[in-house]
Amino acid sequence: MARFTRAELSSFYDAEVPDLLPGPGDPPLRLLVVGINPGLWTAATQTHFAHPANRFWPAMHLGGVVERRISPSDGMTDDDRAHVRARGIGITNLARRATARAAELTPAELREGGAVLRALVERERPVVVAVAGVTAYRTAFSLPRATPGRQPERWGATEVWVVPNPSGLNAHETTATLAEAYAEAARAAGVLAPPA
Repeated sequence: MARFTRAELSSFYDAEVPDLLPGPGDPPLRLLVVGINPGLWTAATQTHFAHPANRFWPAMHLGGVVERRISPSDGMTDDDRAHVRARGIGITNLARRATARAAELTPAELREGGAVLRALVERERPVVVAVAGVTAYRTAFSLPRATPGRQPERWGATEVWVVPNPSGLNAHETTATLAEAYAEAARAAGVLAPPA
């Protein structure tokens, strides 16, 4: 696993991480997962949800949303990225710039990111967009009473879901509860078959 000094990680403040979206020849986008913003480890490795304490990839595997173990702490391999795209899954963020903690973002940044996300969804037309973090979702879309799960409004033909934030700082969730929430959104998107 990669090791970074605090100074090395600090050098990635405000860096950006490219979206992981289908390319030519990939299946259509079914599930667009939206993080809050890149952490410094994610920026250093140019890989979404890469911090070793982040439970996103273990939960995605446990829930069957991805069919292989992905250990992105050193950066995803090209094969990992191809597997994710082949499953009809994409990843983006509400805010582009990397910070040590999402709490460093301003409400204005989240609202601006929300508008950019709506435009991305309109262009890419996923079946489901799943925002990972109810507090960020409430701020970005000025919906202070929003609750986790499927949202009452659609963005065009796209269902909107709020799923739990997989950060190790979110003590309310376990890898198992995250897996359940991510699988539910993936079933709605058609990435996973409905239960028999």
